[in-house]
Formats: sequence, structure tokens, C-alpha cells
Amino acid sequence: MAARLSAKETKHTKKPQWIAHSIAILFSILCIIPFLIVISSSLTNEFALNEHGYQLWPTFFDTTAYQYIFRNPRTIVNSYGVTILVTVATTVLGVLFMAMIAYPLSRRNCKFRRFLSFYIFFTMLFSGGLVPGYILTTQYLHLKDNILVMIVPSLVNAFHVIMIRTFFQRLPDSLFESAKIDGASEFRIFFSIAMPLSVPVLASVAFFTAMGKWSDWYTAMLYINKEELVPLQYLLYRIQNNLQVLLSAMTNVTGITINPRDLPGNNLIMAMAVVATGPMLFVFPFFQKYFVQGLTMGAVKG
Repeated sequence: MAARLSAKETKHTKKPQWIAHSIAILFSILCIIPFLIVISSSLTNEFALNEHGYQLWPTFFDTTAYQYIFRNPRTIVNSYGVTILVTVATTVLGVLFMAMIAYPLSRRNCKFRRFLSFYIFFTMLFSGGLVPGYILTTQYLHLKDNILVMIVPSLVNAFHVIMIRTFFQRLPDSLFESAKIDGASEFRIFFSIAMPLSVPVLASVAFFTAMGKWSDWYTAMLYINKEELVPLQYLLYRIQNNLQVLLSAMTNVTGITINPRDLPGNNLIMAMAVVATGPMLFVFPFFQKYFVQGLTMGAVKG
């Protein structure tokens, strides 16, 4: 009798799981389809793309867009190196600095924690503006045409600090008190207890920081003029603008020997999207693995 009941219970439990898995698989396919369309469009001739529209498979296979982007491979490789360096440095140092700011704000024995929390939160509501920030960066900090200008201003994010502080506050006070009794210093408590138990939030902040810095082109547009310091996103932005200027100039000039339809257009935009987002697709699974590890490392063992 008990065996029959257990068999019925497993049947009832398997059916909802099968439905949930089917919905998850369908949703995953729907999320992959747009990216497949982007890849297909980047490998399609511009004229065929305008005539047949966006499809899952290229109607007329053409690599003109990628040839236009990689016509100077050394520049692309250098931009990739600058972007990787800036992203890694900003992510590692930013997570460390934001965690060090959030830790004292989460401790009840910090005398000025309310004032400092308000000071950090105030920066989310108001900013100094573009012109004062530009003057400070170029005239006083002298960071123009310096790779540090893409790293230092992005090390601290007020929202991420509050997020880490909230996670630190959920950690049991008994852990810190027992460490204090054993003679551990605040730095030892921070690096040996708070940081290992906060892997989930630190991994999330690291991923958000890396994504934001990888996609940043506005900072380089303001402060970078040296070709060897141009990041990938800003380089692709310049390629697109140069192509638009070329197309507009060709429409106003007679006796053109090049057919404008043969030049990349929308397929170039799709190719730039593939070039820009491709590396992050390989990085995300590693962050996902750290998310799973963080859930187990963050558990308090009694």
C-alpha cells in the first residue's frame, strides 16, 4: 500500500517538473533566437538583408561587414586588450573597494555609519554634472589620455555599496563577536569571514561591473584621444560613424565607382554587436559557476 502511494506521489511530482522544464526550455530557445538572428544578419549581404529582412539563416552569405571591421586587425586586437585590461582592473579593484566601504557601514559599532550611508546614498540622487566632472578630471587630476581615467572613476558605485552593505548586515553578529574574542582584527574578520560568506553578492556586483565597463564607450569619447588607448566599444562606434559619413558623401558625389548597396549597413551594426558581446558570452558561465558556489559558501554552518 505504501509502495503504491509513493508511486502515485512520484507520478504527481514528475508531471509538474516536466511542465516546468518544458517551459524553461521553450523560454531558453526564445532567448537564443534573437542572437541567432543577429549572427545571421551579420553574415548577410546588405542588399539581401534589405530585400528579404532578418532571418535565422543568411539568404546571401557575405562577410563584408566583418572585413570592414577587421580591415586593420592590429587596431582591433589593441582595442580588445585595452577593454580587457580596463574591465578586469575595474572589476577586481571595484569589488574590493566597495566591499571595504560597505563593511564598516554594516557594523553597529561604527560611529558615523548613518552619516556615511546618507552621504553615499546622496550621490545617487544628485551629481556634480558633466562640466565640473570634466574640469576635475582633466585640469586637477590630469587623467586625460590616461588609461586610469577609464578605471578610477568607475571603482565605486553607490548602489552596489548599499547592496553589499545590506548583505553584510544579514550575517550573524555572533561570528564577528567570536572572532573578536579570539583576538582577530577588523581586517582579519573582513578578509577571513565577511568576504568568503558574501560570495553571492560579490559575484553579482562583479558581473554587473564587468558588463557595465565592457560596454562603456562614453568615457573614452570624452577623455581619450590616443589611438593606442581606444577601447573596443568606442572603436566600433567610430567605425559606424565613419561608414555613415562615407555613405552620405557618396550620395552627394556623381561618378561613383562603388555601389553603395555593396557597402555594409545594418549588417555592420549586427557584426559589431557580435564582436562586442561575443567575449562576454564566454565569460558569463564562469560567473554563473561562482553564483552556485557562493550559495553554498554563504551558508552558516552551526
